[in-house]
Amino acid sequence: MNNYAIVLAAGKGTRMKTKLPKCAFPILKKPMIEYIVENIEKSVVDEIICVVGYKKEYLEELLDGRVDYAYQEEQLGTGHAVKMAEPLLKGKTGTTIILLGDMPLIDMKVINKVISYHQDKKNDLTVVTAEFDNPKGYGRIIRNEYDSIEKIIEHKDCTKEQKRIKEINTGIYIVDNSLLFEAVSKIKVNERKGEFYLTDIVEIMKNDYKVDAFLLWDSPKVMGVNDLYTISLAEKHLRNDINKKHMLNGVSIINPETVTIGHSVVIEEGVIINPNTFITGDSVIKKGCEIGPNTEIHSSIIHKNVSVKHSLVYDSIVFDKSSIGPFAHLRAGAVIGKRNRIGNFVEVKKSTTGVGTKAAHLAYIGDTTTGENVNFGCGSITVNYDGVEKHRTIIGDDVFIGCNTNLIAPVSIGNKSFIAAGSTVTKNVPEGAMAIARNKQINKADYAKNLIRPKDDTK
Repeated sequence: MNNYAIVLAAGKGTRMKTKLPKCAFPILKKPMIEYIVENIEKSVVDEIICVVGYKKEYLEELLDGRVDYAYQEEQLGTGHAVKMAEPLLKGKTGTTIILLGDMPLIDMKVINKVISYHQDKKNDLTVVTAEFDNPKGYGRIIRNEYDSIEKIIEHKDCTKEQKRIKEINTGIYIVDNSLLFEAVSKIKVNERKGEFYLTDIVEIMKNDYKVDAFLLWDSPKVMGVNDLYTISLAEKHLRNDINKKHMLNGVSIINPETVTIGHSVVIEEGVIINPNTFITGDSVIKKGCEIGPNTEIHSSIIHKNVSVKHSLVYDSIVFDKSSIGPFAHLRAGAVIGKRNRIGNFVEVKKSTTGVGTKAAHLAYIGDTTTGENVNFGCGSITVNYDGVEKHRTIIGDDVFIGCNTNLIAPVSIGNKSFIAAGSTVTKNVPEGAMAIARNKQINKADYAKNLIRPKDDTK
């Protein structure tokens, strides 16, 4: 028997006050819809259907073929959204779990647990509930004298007495697939809102089918995100869970309240992470590294025994025993070789460096292939942009580049060559040569007095 998932992600999310569709809004630099889809992919679910509507192209680009799509062109409520998935599930037997696209903390364990509960109990409909101390905004679970679920009432439709109920509807339902659309077709439009509420299927199914509730004790897992404040709460929960997992796996995190690690980051044991550090995207940090303080790493691979301090590393790779920072910036596919030193205020963009290369301070290395044991002097620049196109610089092994040198691309610097300080190099330098590309110095004796104004003592 197959398991299916319907993810409701068609809403605008007007309270987010963003141009993005609600479910595309990032949490820890990752769109919230990706958290949900990733956890469904890891679960017992076989097929995923995502119901999209408002600015659907954003979500389609993010998910890029990982799900099937149903389209809700007009947002007429959750019941109507589920109905849009009917053509994709018609005639398929099994179990369908319905999830909200703005629930980024839900995980694979919860998904598997509630599906297993539904199937073991032979339920026709299972509603996942939770208890909140402050349930404002959530639909309340109404139970009868036998403690069975009777119906769900939206917060705005509750009486004062019903608003005191702490058990809430999470928006997660597990339904026998053969019954789902028959029940959805019987939902009537809510006169106050002009929408079709999926919550109504409880009352529709309770008399003829087995309807049950699964009370989830880990209530933060089903927290919905509706505005920028609840985004911050979701980030806090995610951050704490992720940091705890890494620390239990042997990662030393100093002052973890200030450290943010993304959901997909891999960190090996023996790594030290200092305060005010952000590691996000698909980053990998290997054994023996020390990261931070005040460092941001995104979608990068940091190999063994690397130090990165007070620096930015985006979409780059740093190999073993290299030192990055303070105040360095690696980006756009920079690949730093073993035992490199990339120091103060050095930017490396779309470039590779060989073993033992050093750029200690105040350098720009862009669109460059650099060999081994190269030294970039202070103020060295590979001038890669002519105002129209980018060009590459090729630097061989064992090259010394003097301070304040401009290498005007396209240009090639041969092995074991020497570039004199202050040179602007526009031609290729042969192997073993010394290049001096600057004007000859002229000293004019006793001339400086003509350029210095006399001191005005009256001021």
